[in-house]
Amino acid sequence: MDAGKAAVEQVAGRFGNPEVQTRAEYAESSAGGIDMMLTLVYALLALAVLIALLGIANTLTLAVHERTRELGLLRAVGQTRAQLRAMVRWESVLVAAFGTAGGLGLGAFLGWVLVAASDGASDSAFAFTVPPVRLAVVALVGLAAGALAGLRPARRASRLDVLRAVAAE
Repeated sequence: MDAGKAAVEQVAGRFGNPEVQTRAEYAESSAGGIDMMLTLVYALLALAVLIALLGIANTLTLAVHERTRELGLLRAVGQTRAQLRAMVRWESVLVAAFGTAGGLGLGAFLGWVLVAASDGASDSAFAFTVPPVRLAVVALVGLAAGALAGLRPARRASRLDVLRAVAAE
């Protein structure tokens, strides 16, 4: 193998001395670029999740403010603070679940479209696969982010004064 590589390097030296690699070395160097791109995509995904967290928290804070009377009535008829906190947190998780499911579905569809579009090339090296473990991790992170986003609005809702909330216009 070393003799063959040396012979190829000698011949390649006449053409600008390119780096000579075995099939495994070439696959590894090519995968390095793809891994770097995936890392960038995951960093952008983390930024998008952070922005979504802020959006969900802001929306729920406004919803708690707008539904002050409703929340006060629920507390007046017997709902506990813990039940009210759980209700607002689950609302947050549901919003995050719909956003996560939509994002995963759209991402999978766009990935399939890109691979299908590249299949027209004569020597396409792409194949569409759905990585279930990575998608499950992304889904769980999305749900956890939704639960995290609902903590502050839920705490605020549970601290409402029942009489002032019911009397609110």
